[in-house]
Amino acid sequence: MGKRSYWLLKTEPKEWSWEDQRSNGGISQWDGVKNRQALNNMKAMRKGDRCFFYHSGPSDRRIVGVVEVTRPWYATAGEEGAVDLRELGEMRRPVHLKDIKAEAAMKGFALLRQPRLSVVPVPEGIWERLCEMGGGFADDEEPAEEEED
Repeated sequence: MGKRSYWLLKTEPKEWSWEDQRSNGGISQWDGVKNRQALNNMKAMRKGDRCFFYHSGPSDRRIVGVVEVTRPWYATAGEEGAVDLRELGEMRRPVHLKDIKAEAAMKGFALLRQPRLSVVPVPEGIWERLCEMGGGFADDEEPAEEEED
C-alpha cells in the first residue's frame, strides 16, 4: 500500500452528523457529492486514507472526528459514486473554523481557499497540526505506558 493520504469531509449535521456516523458500528457510505472537483478528490481516495469529519452549516463549523476509507471510490447509480468509511474516533476537543483560520500554518489550506468544496485534501503537516489542536482523537495510537517491574 502506498503512502496514506489525508482528507477533510464536510457535512451539515442535520443531513449526516457525527452521531449518525457513529451509529451502525461507525460504518457508512459517503455519497451525494455533486461538485466535479470534490468528486475527483473522492476518486483519489485509497483504502486506509484518513479523513477529518467536519460539521459545516451556518454555525459552529468544526472538525468533530476522524474516519478511515475502507472501500475506495465505486460507482453507485449513473455517474454517481461513493466511498465507504469507518469511524476511528471523536476529536478530544472539536477544532473550530475560527481557530483554524487563526493558525498561520493553515495559509493555503484548501478548507480556507475553497470554503464551499465538500471534500478537500489535507497536507500531512496540516493534518498533524489539526490533530494536535484537537488533542488527538479517541482510539488513536498513543504511546504505550512502560510497565514497572
